[in-house]
Amino acid sequence: MPSRRDLIRMTPAEVDEFLSGRHTMNIATHSPDGSIHLVAMWYGFLDGAPAFETYAKSQKVLNLRRNPNITALVEDGDDYDELRGVELVGSAEIIEDRDRLMEAARSVVQRYYGIDDPAALDAAAEALANKRVAIRINVERVVSWDHRKAV
Repeated sequence: MPSRRDLIRMTPAEVDEFLSGRHTMNIATHSPDGSIHLVAMWYGFLDGAPAFETYAKSQKVLNLRRNPNITALVEDGDDYDELRGVELVGSAEIIEDRDRLMEAARSVVQRYYGIDDPAALDAAAEALANKRVAIRINVERVVSWDHRKAV
């Protein structure tokens, strides 16, 4: 008999579909004092991996330069029997190359602003990319749940 955990686990296809939705990703990194620095970010994809762009001098980037371990959480649902989520555990790759940064920025802009016109997409991504880097999450472990499966 499968455990409750087995019942609510998402399949890889369900994880991909969930992550492709328009959600906010919570990013956890290690602060210098050992505490967890947690921030909410919009995200896109770079070569199929979750990625986001942020200021190069932000605390999360400083933390990742020192320790690349990262955990990300994407979740939704208001009632217990609706809760869904995906936890991504892995390492962060800091991308400073302008072309790759622009790829990540375009992905974020297109997902959250719905801009499809190539010229407008490039202009919006360019505005976001100033003084920024992209962070690509190299996922090593996925934990998922969909409580709707247990009802």
